[in-house]
Amino acid sequence: MTTIQIERVTKKIKGVTVINDVSMTLSSGMVTGLRGVNGSGKTMLMRLIAGLILPTEGTIKIDGKILGKDLTFPESIGILLENPAFLDSYSGFQNLKMLASIRNEIDDTRIKEVLTQVGLDSDSGRKKYKKYSLGMKQRLGIAGAIMEQPEIVILDEPTNSLDTNGVERVKQIVLQEKERGAVVIIACHDTDILDELADDIHYLENGTLVKSTARSQRT
Repeated sequence: MTTIQIERVTKKIKGVTVINDVSMTLSSGMVTGLRGVNGSGKTMLMRLIAGLILPTEGTIKIDGKILGKDLTFPESIGILLENPAFLDSYSGFQNLKMLASIRNEIDDTRIKEVLTQVGLDSDSGRKKYKKYSLGMKQRLGIAGAIMEQPEIVILDEPTNSLDTNGVERVKQIVLQEKERGAVVIIACHDTDILDELADDIHYLENGTLVKSTARSQRT
């Protein structure tokens, strides 16, 4: 069971407040949605949860451990933030294998399995990344986020550049990660997808949490 506690977090960059006094609790086996227009603070909040930046004020605790104090980064996390970036001269499989070598927790079989799961068959797995379409790049980014079955999964606009088949795969993956017991955090411009997948939705405006709704409040 993993719990993320965001306690009165504010982030200022060059004197500009980009996250303003935000508090929320995220738990295992739940999908948390972030909704807001571009620049509302969704990606910035995800960066804070991932430990890529630290709060100016307030704390983020993962199972009681404070990010930036007790933890440098969450111990088990998979991230897709903005545009995925991989090595152009490597195949999809080679890129994931290199990424997996950092923790050395999964084998080639698991990498092939996750490539199939996101819809990149064996041929696409061998194709050089520089020849990937935008949709294929997005699928590989999702594969990289989920392949090690992390306790926390962060997906920022995961349906970008995807066709109908790809969108359906993303939905299945999000629900599978939830069923597995991960803390799933997703931002998506498609409000119907977010309403379908998220247990709780948090609405951000100019870095401020203005409203939160549970699934029961939306049905």
